[in-house]
Formats: sequence, structure tokens, C-alpha cells
Amino acid sequence: MLTLRQMRYFDALATTRHFGRAAEMVHISQPALSTQIMEMEEYLGAKLVERTRQNTFLTPKGEEVLHYVRAILHQVDLLEQTARKGGGTLEGLIRIGIIPTVAPYLVPQFVPHLRRTYPGVEVELREAVTDRLMADLLTGKLDAVIAALPLDIEGIQTRPLFADRFFMAVADNGEAVLMSPLTEHEVNVDRLLLLEEGHCLRDQALAVCSAGKRSLVNFGATSMATLLQMVSHDMGMTLIPEMAIPTETSRNSIRILPFTDPQPSREIGLAWRRSNHRGKEMEALAEAIIAVAPAPHELVA
Repeated sequence: MLTLRQMRYFDALATTRHFGRAAEMVHISQPALSTQIMEMEEYLGAKLVERTRQNTFLTPKGEEVLHYVRAILHQVDLLEQTARKGGGTLEGLIRIGIIPTVAPYLVPQFVPHLRRTYPGVEVELREAVTDRLMADLLTGKLDAVIAALPLDIEGIQTRPLFADRFFMAVADNGEAVLMSPLTEHEVNVDRLLLLEEGHCLRDQALAVCSAGKRSLVNFGATSMATLLQMVSHDMGMTLIPEMAIPTETSRNSIRILPFTDPQPSREIGLAWRRSNHRGKEMEALAEAIIAVAPAPHELVA
């Protein structure tokens, strides 16, 4: 069998045209090099090297074989370089899933920063609820997911990114009079607007307001933007993540009320498959997200 080792030895000999110097180049003894070249010739059934007292040179067949050997070694080197990529460097296609209550507020800062930091990266984004994203992650349709933690799923590695506090959004000129800061008992759960089933923020809102078994407004919105438009028309109130506040207060007539300490919050994290062997790339991706993570909102801090 012809081996890569033999091809590298033959390439060294063709470069130096000297068995002793070739042996030094590949860090083996001269007899060992000679043995490997002889085995290569035997396997190919052709004389590749001609040796005299003064010179070592390739036969015509040896020159022909050298052309193919160097082409093969070049491709192998490219393969090894490709395999080594990911040591903290993001290159090529990376498919990222993001939950809807994070995507609109993170993507505008995150994607440009990622492309500036890693010019060789190609980003493909998908927005969906957590369960769908995790299913795609497990089946290899996604490389990473940005979602609320915890994600206790077998075979999934996670890394916390940043904390995102919760606030209450009410109509700016609404009838409800609420004291700031709020306690969970001051929230009128009969007016609490929620995202539709499947959104993790729905469950978080129910937990924050202790409204698991109480009556709720019979409406399930598909987006944070829809909920806040309803709030601005005084159709109810809703929980708003801190990262959404700058964007949503600029386009809706809403008032933001903080909760009393300890303020409720969610932890946003990055998830990926343990089996994908891209841990260093995922850590680099996490650092890129952290670099543009929303700062605490000054007006409501």
C-alpha cells in the first residue's frame, strides 16, 4: 500500500536530490528513508530514483510520479488546514437559530459585528420558538441556537451569554394606575396579554405574575411587536424584556415599570451539539454575542 509517509519522503528526496539531506528533512535515518523509497518503487512497479556515487536523480517515471505526489500532498495539506479551522476562528457557513423575543433586538448589532470580526463567516439565521429550534439543532439543520436558559436536553452544550431583566409595559395614557416599582401582586392578570403557546416568554410571564391558574385575556400574539401595539391602545399590559425596551418605546406609546427587587429576569444563552466538535468556534460565537449584548436600560435601571 502506498502511504502518505512514503510520498512525503519521496518529495523530500526529490527536493534535495540527496538521501542524507532528505532523511534529515523528514527526521528519520538514511537507511529508513531508503527502505521506504524502495517499498514505494516495489508497490508502483517502477524505478523512481537512480543513484550514483556522486548524484541522486529521478528517473523519467520518477518525475512523472512526483507531479502526482505533490498534487496529492497539496490537497492533503488543504484538508488538514480545513480540519484545523475553528480554533477560535469562525469561517464558512454557520446556521444560527434565534427565538423571536431576542432576534429583533440582537440581530441588528450582532450580525454586522460578527462579519467585521470574522470576514470569512457566512451567517444563516432562522427565527422560531425554542422547541422547533432545538429539534433542528439536534437533527443537524442548525449549528447553534440563541434562546433562554435552561435547556436541559441530552447531547446539548450551553453557555450563558447575558441576563435580561423583565419589566411591565402599560399604555402611556392608560386608565390603570400602577405604582413603580411593581410587585407581582399588583399586576392585574385579567389584563395580562401573552404570546401564543410555545413561546418561552409566555411561560416566563405566567411565572413572574403568578398567573398560572387565573383568568387571562383570551389572546395569544405571535410577536412582541403585536402585543405592545395592543398595550399602547390600552387593551392590556404585558411583560417586556429589557433588551426590547429601546426599540419598542421608540415606536409605541407605552410606559415601562420595573419590578421590586429581586427583579425577575431570564438568562439568554447559546446552545450547540456536543458531538459537532466545534466547541472553540461556539465559544468564539458566544464572545461575539456578548460583545454586543444589550446594556442595562438607563431610564428604567
